Amino acid sequence: MPTTNDIRATFLDYFAGNGHQIVPSSSLVPHNDPTLLFTNAGMVQFKNVFTGQETRPYSRATTAQKVVRAGGKHNDLDNVGYTARHHTFFEMMGNFSFGDYFKAEAIELAWKLVTGTFGLPKERLLTTVYADDEEAAALWRKIAGLSDDRIIRIPTSDNFWRMGDTGPCGPCSEIFYDHGPEVAGGPPGSPEEDGDRFTEIWNLVFMQYFENPPGTRSPLPRPSIDTGLGLERFAAILQGKRDNYDIDTFRALILASAEITGQDPDGPFNASHRVVADHLRSSSFLIADGVLPSKDGRGYVLRRIMRRAMRHLHMMGTTEPTFYRLVPALIRQMGEAYPELVHARALIEETMKGEEERFKAMLDRGLSLLADETERLGDGAPLPGDVAFKLYDTFGFPLDLTQDALRGSSHGVDVAGFNEAMDVQRKRARAAWSGSGDSATETVWFEARDTFGATEFLGYTTETSDAEVQTIIVDNAQVESAGPGTQIALLLNQTPFYGESGGQVGDTGTVTAPGLRIAITDTQKKLGDLLVHYGTVVEGTVKPGMAVTAQVDHTRRSAIRAHHSATHLLHEALRRRLGAHVTQKGSLNAPDRLRFDVSQPRPITPEELAEIEAEVNARIRENTEVTTRHMTPEEAIEQGAMALFGEKYGDEVRVVSMGGPEEGRAGWSIELCGGTHVRRTGDIGLFRITSESGVSSGVRRIEAVTGRAAENATVATEERLNQIAAMLRVPPAEAPERLAVMLEERKVMERQISDLQRKLASGSQAASSIEDINGIKLDARNVGELPPKELKPLADSLRTEIGSGVVVLISTADGKGSIVVAATPDLAERVDAVTLVRVASAAMDGKGGGGRRDMAQAGGPDITKVDAALDAVRAALKQAAG
Repeated sequence: MPTTNDIRATFLDYFAGNGHQIVPSSSLVPHNDPTLLFTNAGMVQFKNVFTGQETRPYSRATTAQKVVRAGGKHNDLDNVGYTARHHTFFEMMGNFSFGDYFKAEAIELAWKLVTGTFGLPKERLLTTVYADDEEAAALWRKIAGLSDDRIIRIPTSDNFWRMGDTGPCGPCSEIFYDHGPEVAGGPPGSPEEDGDRFTEIWNLVFMQYFENPPGTRSPLPRPSIDTGLGLERFAAILQGKRDNYDIDTFRALILASAEITGQDPDGPFNASHRVVADHLRSSSFLIADGVLPSKDGRGYVLRRIMRRAMRHLHMMGTTEPTFYRLVPALIRQMGEAYPELVHARALIEETMKGEEERFKAMLDRGLSLLADETERLGDGAPLPGDVAFKLYDTFGFPLDLTQDALRGSSHGVDVAGFNEAMDVQRKRARAAWSGSGDSATETVWFEARDTFGATEFLGYTTETSDAEVQTIIVDNAQVESAGPGTQIALLLNQTPFYGESGGQVGDTGTVTAPGLRIAITDTQKKLGDLLVHYGTVVEGTVKPGMAVTAQVDHTRRSAIRAHHSATHLLHEALRRRLGAHVTQKGSLNAPDRLRFDVSQPRPITPEELAEIEAEVNARIRENTEVTTRHMTPEEAIEQGAMALFGEKYGDEVRVVSMGGPEEGRAGWSIELCGGTHVRRTGDIGLFRITSESGVSSGVRRIEAVTGRAAENATVATEERLNQIAAMLRVPPAEAPERLAVMLEERKVMERQISDLQRKLASGSQAASSIEDINGIKLDARNVGELPPKELKPLADSLRTEIGSGVVVLISTADGKGSIVVAATPDLAERVDAVTLVRVASAAMDGKGGGGRRDMAQAGGPDITKVDAALDAVRAALKQAAG
């Protein structure tokens, strides 16, 4: 029986042997189609080839494409786990012809592979064709020898494929497998077609027309082929299964889920295991392709998938984060075919663990609310929309998770009511929308935009421009004039001032006219396209309609430009050194520093930081031109531009490129960016990383400086090194070696001191002080200032000496009580060290304590109660000993 991995390899090798180029799967985040949420078909990466906008060095291709269908039109999420063939993630095998072969060869290639290479019996196969496609029907009769009753003509759009309202299109032909009359269901096109008897395994699309805007079609000059075969469905047939979840790859994941939860894989939680197995695949591949859980867009779909799996794990009794522990099982199944899973393992596991920790904190409370609310409902009554919204808004339950939780009950969800509650919240948010913290001010800017339209930004090419004052805001209201000392918000018809956005801070400078001077201290972007200048009137009076000159602070803007351009170089250096999982999660480009947050599951080592810093400085020294161009998002991404996940881009984007072109890329660093940048990379000057830290689960923060600030940081570091060298009385070059020697000497002395302290503590009481508590030996000691870290080694030593018994040690070092209780193994059934240590802690006004039955520790704030704590242990031990 072939494995799924065998079937994938055989498919690709077959087409490679027939002149096709094996093309790797593209990312689940479409890089050449911003209209799609996820890659949902094999042809997505070839879309521009089919339309003629792009050429490839091959005219035949074959792929195993990763596909996610869990949002928008292709939303399979609700059914996943409960049917035989619904998945959020699957593999789409395909072969493609770009003006090379057409119907005859496509049909012949498919038929020979299915019946010859894979050996499916011909009598089990039938096909469909579009009702008007007599050519395809004739080819199936000729090539496959199918009779007319096994060539089904479908008159609906199900068998006619379109790329969109306009563009390439053409009829389809599908191959179906017949499981036999013992399985319910009828052939395609019949009233019983939704049954399981007939399974579609391959769809061949014959692109031979172009759909024109009025709805007419014209023949394509170079007809093409696009096919798709679902690997999981095909594997089920070849492995003799009627359910995709019974194939080898899924079964392995289901067994892993069963092992980790302790629940029978084929018992009452079978559907839950199936949900977990499917969602493990989609979640892992999405994270590996750079998607992280968030509140909207692709990240929200990922969160919905992950939380649905996590709820099913919770149903199976897990109390700790568990989902991430299944990643190794997935890598064993699919890591060889998709090495990105191996490379991103740490990121996947860290992301899953963090998300489950956050969700578990709310899951019990949310499910409790759901249970309480459903108890109040009559039979068949839907859950009110406002309750479903509360579960979403307060407890993080996506709507489909609530629906899934109610599956099997008589209750659904009032979806209309949920949507209404969502709309109310959106309207409330707009009414109180406060980019600057004041809703009244924002209302003013809505009015200003309606009156004056967008502000024209001139700052890419100049730092000075003439302008006209459009409106003045003082205390959240439009005024007709403002005099000296008045703090104002100013709107101009055009400006060189950059409004804070994309991580770049707003410009400062002056707005002047004869007899007028306004000091601008900040510039903000409002409502997407208004640039608002905040400042104080220093001299004269400003009025609407005045002609003014706007001048940006050149020195400050130059420093900001350098930091912003350095951020682009840093981003690319991070991705090249750490991996493609590194994506921007936030940034600050200020005149004195830059801050850059990226997805990264572990701390970045000093060695890696040094390499990254050196790489950025190397690019700066190359002093290449920084270029900016405007183009469509599709064109930008085709040229290798990096778009930020979750960002919304218009019909035209600004592309910033740095460094020389590389194969398939227009520059070393290419990003979609609306900020201001240096003219050449050399203008950045020196680049220095000043710190690296964690800000949240899976997100690391790098802070750095450039130019004069970097020079100052270097000088300051050198001065500190000289000071340390002077204190060590060695030249600066020898300071690290000398310090290492001193630290090692200190460790030796600390060990010697610890040994002496333990010996003193061990000998501070005579062996005759060991007590007998109902036949159990007790060595209970106040060891004074013995450091807490020495308590366990000493307790272990005394426990060995006592042979059979209990040791209790209390230290009062640094004015804090530290308690350790140790018991010998033979007393495990009678004595619990955790119980005794908690008794001692409570006597010293402490709380809790923990460990194992044979060794436990706790704290006790009140060190005046050491004797009381020891007495409390004696009493507890006496009770335990009976």
